[in-house]
Amino acid sequence: MSNEAEARRGELYVIAAPSGAGKTSLMKSALAEFASLRFSISDTTRPPRGNEIDGEQYHFIDRATFDARCVAGRYLEHADVFGNGYGTDRAQIEALWSEGFDVLLEIDVQGAAQIRRSHPEACEIFILPPTLDVLEQRLRGRGTDHPEVIARRLAEARTEISACLEFDWVVVNDDFESARSELISIIRAWPLRRQRQQQAQQARLGELLA
Repeated sequence: MSNEAEARRGELYVIAAPSGAGKTSLMKSALAEFASLRFSISDTTRPPRGNEIDGEQYHFIDRATFDARCVAGRYLEHADVFGNGYGTDRAQIEALWSEGFDVLLEIDVQGAAQIRRSHPEACEIFILPPTLDVLEQRLRGRGTDHPEVIARRLAEARTEISACLEFDWVVVNDDFESARSELISIIRAWPLRRQRQQQAQQARLGELLA
């Protein structure tokens, strides 16, 4: 891809966190803050929960369809989490970029590692809970999971947290407003990084340095 095409393309923001860390509330706040930011709706093979609606939180598909899309290379990233498949449709991202939007992905650490290899320019943000005790309290407080599911999520959280230092940014969600402010600051600052400015301002830099 040429520098000019890269400069025109929107940003890609990746957010990962253990279940219960509060990433969903933080992401909703970020989406409300930036008119240029759009959420990428993933495919999943898990059934809808509660009031979830197909096409809003996820695109709910069957396993055979998911596997076929994986084989066809349709996904920018995909992973199995607790026995359910999740994938980010490559065409959806490209369409949002072509419309001039930046894109926000909510994925797990497996998917983030794939994005890191294929799109090293992406901004990767990990949301940490203040402690595992707080994380457990939040999971139990949701009242949506059986005790064995909570135990499994807590065990998985340790693995996910161990990968946090592979991300560009780490935000601790202890106080929501503080965490929100930090996330907004990261999203606002990321397009100003040297690499992006070098691409976007190539002509201007040429004139200034001539």
